[in-house]
Amino acid sequence: MYETEWILTGVGHQAKGLAAELGIPPEIAQVLVNRQIYDIHRAHQFLFGALDDLHDPYALAGMKEAVERIERAIAQDETLFIFGDYDVDGVLSIVILTKALASLGAKKVHYFIPDRLKEGYGIKEKYIDQVLAKKASLVLSVDCGIKATRFVQRAGINGIDVIITDHHRPGPTLPRALAILNPVLPSSVYPDKSLAGIGIAFKLIQALLEKRGRSSELFHYLKLVSIGTIADVAELKGENRIFVKFGLKGLENVSNIGLIRLLEACSLARREVSVGDVGFRIGPRLNAAGRMGMADLAVELFFSESSQEVSEIVSKLDSLNSKRRSVEEKIYDQALSLIREKSLDKRYKLLILGCEEWHRGVLGIVASRIKDLYYRPVLLFAYEDGKAYGSGRSISEFSLIECLDASRGFFLNYGGHTQAVGCETEQERMFSLRTSLNKYADSKIREEQMKRKIYIDAQIDFSDINSLFLEKYSLLSPFGVGNPKPVFLTRKAEVVSQPQKLQGKHSKFLIKQDGRIFEALGWRRDDWAENLQRGMAIDLAYTLQLSRYLGEESLSLSVEDIKI
Repeated sequence: MYETEWILTGVGHQAKGLAAELGIPPEIAQVLVNRQIYDIHRAHQFLFGALDDLHDPYALAGMKEAVERIERAIAQDETLFIFGDYDVDGVLSIVILTKALASLGAKKVHYFIPDRLKEGYGIKEKYIDQVLAKKASLVLSVDCGIKATRFVQRAGINGIDVIITDHHRPGPTLPRALAILNPVLPSSVYPDKSLAGIGIAFKLIQALLEKRGRSSELFHYLKLVSIGTIADVAELKGENRIFVKFGLKGLENVSNIGLIRLLEACSLARREVSVGDVGFRIGPRLNAAGRMGMADLAVELFFSESSQEVSEIVSKLDSLNSKRRSVEEKIYDQALSLIREKSLDKRYKLLILGCEEWHRGVLGIVASRIKDLYYRPVLLFAYEDGKAYGSGRSISEFSLIECLDASRGFFLNYGGHTQAVGCETEQERMFSLRTSLNKYADSKIREEQMKRKIYIDAQIDFSDINSLFLEKYSLLSPFGVGNPKPVFLTRKAEVVSQPQKLQGKHSKFLIKQDGRIFEALGWRRDDWAENLQRGMAIDLAYTLQLSRYLGEESLSLSVEDIKI
C-alpha cells in the first residue's frame, strides 16, 4: 500500500494579483496558478472560454488536403470507408463523422470496428479486402491508423486514398497516406497536443462545415465529443475543456432517441450532467460493448430510429456492463491475491501479472485500480492461444509508453499514451519481457515517486465557503484529468458525530470548524469509521461535492485524507 504525502501551496503574489484583476477569492486564483495559469488573458479564457476560442482547424497539418479530397469524394458520389477503434472514443468518432458526412451529401459511407478479442487494436493489412468488397475509393481512420503503414501501402497499390485522423504516437515510419491529422507528430505545430481521437475527428468536421458556411451546426456534435473526450481520459485543458464544457450543457437537451434512452438508463435525462456522470455511468455502458467484443452495438444505438430496437440495445449494454463489472471484480481479487502472496509490491516498482483465465477486455480497468492502490505502474496480461495480450496504466511520474518503447523488440504490436498502453507478445517471451521491463522501471522510478501525493491547492476555513466563493468555484469546472477538483485543507476541525460505515467500505461523519458543520464522506476508507471518534480534532484534505436534486443544491466534503 502507498504512503501519502501532503503538499500544500500557499497563496502567493501571483494569485493575489489575479484575484484582484478577476474579482475572485485568492484561494480560487491560487487554483489557477497551480494549473500554470499566470496571466489575466489565459485565466479569463480558462474561466470563460467560448466556441469562438477554438483553434483554426487548418492549423492541423494535412487538413487542407483532407477537406479537398472529402469534398471531391462527395461531389463524385464515391464510396467512403471509416475505420475506428472499439473504445468510446473510437466508436463515437465513427458516429459523428458518419453523421457529418451524410449531412454534407455523402450517400455511401461504411464503417468497420475490429473485434477487440479476435482482431486486436489497429488497422491490419488484411482489412484492405473489406474496403475492396465495398468498392470504396477513400478510407478515413478515426482514433487509429498512425502505424498502419502496410495497410496504406496496399491501399495505394489498389488506387485507394487514405486519410488518417489519430492522436496516438507514431511508429518509426509514418504511413504514406494522403493526409495525416495528428497533433502529436514531431512536425506538428498545433497548439493542443492532448486532443482525444474524437477531438481530431471534430476538427475535421469543423473544417468541412466551415467550408460550407455551416459553422452553427458544430454545437450539435459536441454532445458526443464531450462523452468521447471524458471517456478517453483526455486532459481537460484548452480545446478539450471547451468541448466538454459546452457538450455537457448540450446533454441536458437531446433529440437523438438512442442518446435519450442511454441517459434515461443512467438516470441522467433532462438534468445537469457532470464529468463524473460520463466517466462512471455513460462511458462504462458504451465501453462495455467494445470490451466484450460487441462494439457495433454502441454505434447502432445512435443510428437506429426504432424505439423498440434502441431500448433493446440499451438493455443489452446494461447487461454487458454488469457482466463486465463482475468479470473485473474477479480479476481484481485474483491479482491482489497474487501480489500479496508473492509480496510483489515489495520487490518490484512495475507490477506485471498474467493469467490464462483473465478476460483481456477489462484488464485496463483492473490495472488502473491496482495502480491507484499501490501507486506504481501496472501491466496485466491475458494468455490465450500462445499469445499474451497486455493492458497497462501508470502513475504521472512514469511514462509507460516509453517503457514499452525501450523493449519494443519483444512485442508483436503495442501502442498507447504516457499513462495507458496496450500490447501483444508471444506468451513464451513473457519471462524475458518482464525482466526487460522491470530493469527499465528500476532505472527510472525513484522510491519517493511511489509515495502517493495529495497536492493541496489552498488552506481555507469552513466560514470561507460562502455563496460568493461557490459561485467563483463553479467557473473552474468541468473537472477532470489536467484540471482535477481543487483540494482544500482545513485544520483543527472537530468530528461531531460518530462516524458510520456505508456499504461496508465507505465512511460518513459530520465535521465542524469555524462555526459551520458539513457532512464528510471518505470513499473506500471504512477504517475511518472504526478509528475516528466523536470529539476528535483532525486536519482534513478534501474536495467540494456539490449536488442538485429537485432544484435544491447541497454541499458536502469528499475527504481525500485526514491527520488526527
